[in-house]
Amino acid sequence: MDAQKMAAVARGDAPADLLLTNARIINTFTAAIEEGNVAISQGRIAGVGDYREGQQVIDLEGKYLSPGLIDGHVHIESSFLNPMEYARAVVPRGVLGVITDCHEMANVCGVAGIKYILNFGERLPLDIFGMAPSCVPSSHLESAGARIEPDDFRKLMAMDMIIGLGEMMNFPGIVFGEPSLWATIDLFRGRILDGHAPGLGGKKLNAYLAAGISSDHECTSLEEAREKLARGMYIMIREGSSEKNLEALLPLVTDQTYRRCFFVVDERDCADLLKNGDVDDVVRKAVSLGLDPVRAIQMATIIPAEHYRLNGLGAVAPGYRANLVVFNDLKKFEADRVFYNGVMVAQEGRIAVPLNPYSDPKLSRTVNIKPFDPLALRMPAKGATAFAIQIVPGQIITRKIEVEVTVRGGFVQPDVEKDLLKLVVVERHQATGNIGRGLVRGFGLKKGAIASSVAHDAHNVIAIGADDDEIFAAIKEVERLQGGIAVAAEGRILGSLALPIAGLLSDEPLSAVVMKLEGLKGIVANLGCPLESPFTLLSFLSLPVIPELRLTDKGLVDVGRFQLSDEGGA
Repeated sequence: MDAQKMAAVARGDAPADLLLTNARIINTFTAAIEEGNVAISQGRIAGVGDYREGQQVIDLEGKYLSPGLIDGHVHIESSFLNPMEYARAVVPRGVLGVITDCHEMANVCGVAGIKYILNFGERLPLDIFGMAPSCVPSSHLESAGARIEPDDFRKLMAMDMIIGLGEMMNFPGIVFGEPSLWATIDLFRGRILDGHAPGLGGKKLNAYLAAGISSDHECTSLEEAREKLARGMYIMIREGSSEKNLEALLPLVTDQTYRRCFFVVDERDCADLLKNGDVDDVVRKAVSLGLDPVRAIQMATIIPAEHYRLNGLGAVAPGYRANLVVFNDLKKFEADRVFYNGVMVAQEGRIAVPLNPYSDPKLSRTVNIKPFDPLALRMPAKGATAFAIQIVPGQIITRKIEVEVTVRGGFVQPDVEKDLLKLVVVERHQATGNIGRGLVRGFGLKKGAIASSVAHDAHNVIAIGADDDEIFAAIKEVERLQGGIAVAAEGRILGSLALPIAGLLSDEPLSAVVMKLEGLKGIVANLGCPLESPFTLLSFLSLPVIPELRLTDKGLVDVGRFQLSDEGGA
């Protein structure tokens, strides 16, 4: 930066590179709305006030001007989009910064997967800040494609865009003093340590926080959020595609507490992003539920910026980067123009600058399944009842339920009349042959099967269905695609979406991916599934650190006991 030029522009003695006039400026420090001009020099704000000269002048005609939005916790991989297409979806909406924990890519491809996401950030009008994945794999209860070891953490810490340690999902290990986990935390002392502790409270919560963890995005009840807030945590209020906690948690936000709360989406698929938006959608929903619009903007700008120590972001003020959003209506928050480092990068909902592609051949051909036949999917009966996973609408937590099962030839059968479907997880990284089998209720399929290589966190192939042959067919289609989502019924593949980048991301344009995903949602709805985001919800049924019951390639997991269960799975 040319300091003398910046100072001259700030004093009003030299013209700005860009002058935005007649703006109603959202002051995220005072919650006031100020009328004035904004002088921009060298990609930063030189001054706010009565500036008159600029090399380029844009009259905002009384429109609102706010800092660019920051999504405080998101997994880009869950959009199914490569980062370039992800930026195409979110930047026109005013989202100019994301805090991402790339543990999805890391579970498949290790450090190379993390670098793929972060290297893209250098090519986009979007700040991608990385949190080093703390648990790869998330636990010993699943088989991942890679591990992040202490030497890997040291490499990650040396990367400029790694700003802290990502969500510590193995909360039982922290609570009970697992030395290796505490050693990982010690490596990141002095940086931000993100949490992930669904349902944790009391003295166990104290033990978790004693490690230095500062945030949580897994609160599903107001009581849980209040306890965690009172113990010093920042509360990330999440509203994703399948995890919807905004309405339940918004009463937490008061004049006394709002500086410790901010908005995140965590997981949103590309169709949701294109139709509704990212954290901008959470801002709108919060306002519609009664939150003051300026406060909502603060919770998507200055508060995450301060929590993550993102100096120069989150405000329209001297010295801050000129990441700015222009919009017409304070309650609707629909971006009209978007500026990144003082350059207009989007207008009227569309990217206005070229986006540069990037690829890494090491992230392809990642589906490696040991050959098996449909008989391997059979689930031996252990009695007249079995434990099953019960879906909780609008949440990613599940319930452990005991159900009566239909048995034929010594094997448990799916029963669509009872909404009881077969759930299968097939290891896809090292061709071990591991296959986990279980039951799930709440998905609603009347026939057919769905398979996906997106299955948190190890991202083995997960499948659900009413018939073993169709489950097998869907899995084989995912294998043929080298990653993706497939739906089978009536002896054929009804539709698919290829995700060849690590089995997680598409290499196609945003519009094409959304069209295919929406087509698959329609097919699944016709098969009886009423869920709004069936593929996102399916992907979480294998995550062994979210209560209460999950299925991995190693078998059924009782999350409360944090161990494999022999009750109802195989």
